[in-house]
Amino acid sequence: MNVGLFGGTFNPIHCGHLRSAEEICSAFALDRIYFIPSASPPHKQHDDIAPVLHRYKMVELAVADNPAFVASRIEIERSGPSYSVDTIRTFGAGLKSTSIAFIIGMDAFCEMHIWREYREIPRLCDLIVTSRPGFPTPAIEDLLPVALRSAFWYDSPKHRYQHDSGHTLTLYTLNGLHISASAVRENIQLGQSLHRQIPPAVSAYIAEHGLYTKREDIC
Repeated sequence: MNVGLFGGTFNPIHCGHLRSAEEICSAFALDRIYFIPSASPPHKQHDDIAPVLHRYKMVELAVADNPAFVASRIEIERSGPSYSVDTIRTFGAGLKSTSIAFIIGMDAFCEMHIWREYREIPRLCDLIVTSRPGFPTPAIEDLLPVALRSAFWYDSPKHRYQHDSGHTLTLYTLNGLHISASAVRENIQLGQSLHRQIPPAVSAYIAEHGLYTKREDIC
């Protein structure tokens, strides 16, 4: 089985997340993608993030209609900061003989060198680095942060990097919707339409629980 791990704050999950995951699922022949809301993101401010149980429930509602998508509670159930390396190790231990790909946006990948045990991550799984709206995408030959270059070599015929562990790193340019969670939160604050930005079930959940209605909820 080929699975993808799609982590993030999902604050809130929106149609751009879902469309991107659908593209990646098809392009990389993944059997399943796990959406993993971060309980305590170590590199983000906490005062503008909705409580994790709300964010998890919104993810659960958003993926309910797609059998290839699964909402994961792994970072909710584990205490402490939500370090990606710990999440990947847990999936690797629980999904024996499964190929795992960690899906990461370009903006986050460019900061990967400040993550906990960042050098171990490409030893544990493949990496799929996706383009992000508004964030420059370098040529694939220049993709790697300096801190990771010594462990990879570029496979020109396959247009991807090969790690010395045997895992790969692939840059994937998304054709997905250009939607941001911050714009969704701003629209909620302003009382504007969320049509085609977030799934109706998520919109109803936000309204029911009064999420993102305060100015301090907007980053």
